[in-house]
Amino acid sequence: MNSRENTMVSERLTGLARLVYGNRASQVYLALVAAAALFVTVDTLFVHHDDASFAGTWLFFLAAPAVFVFLIGGGMIGEGLVASSGFLYPALVLSVLIQSIAIGAFVRLLLHPSSTGTAHAREA
Repeated sequence: MNSRENTMVSERLTGLARLVYGNRASQVYLALVAAAALFVTVDTLFVHHDDASFAGTWLFFLAAPAVFVFLIGGGMIGEGLVASSGFLYPALVLSVLIQSIAIGAFVRLLLHPSSTGTAHAREA
């Protein structure tokens, strides 16, 4: 790759990073996910339960609906795949990243609408 291609790749990665954590809404979402993950970790490692704990459901609530797409896709490949932690943890991480990108894109759309959208709004 030449320097121009490297610059273009760098700019795209920077833009993607801004969508993931470069705005307040994405930062709040990622902080909620981190807090829920910490809660699940502490609950799993240090709290004794006579019955099953539903602490992990908070992570699924925060990763929904994207995580369910991964679970359905994994279920189509094989039930054993979805039950493995080697599939579940990356699916949770990817779901959170996808949703953080979606939140960032939505915030960018709200804060920086296209010029055609503002022209129509001024006419009305």
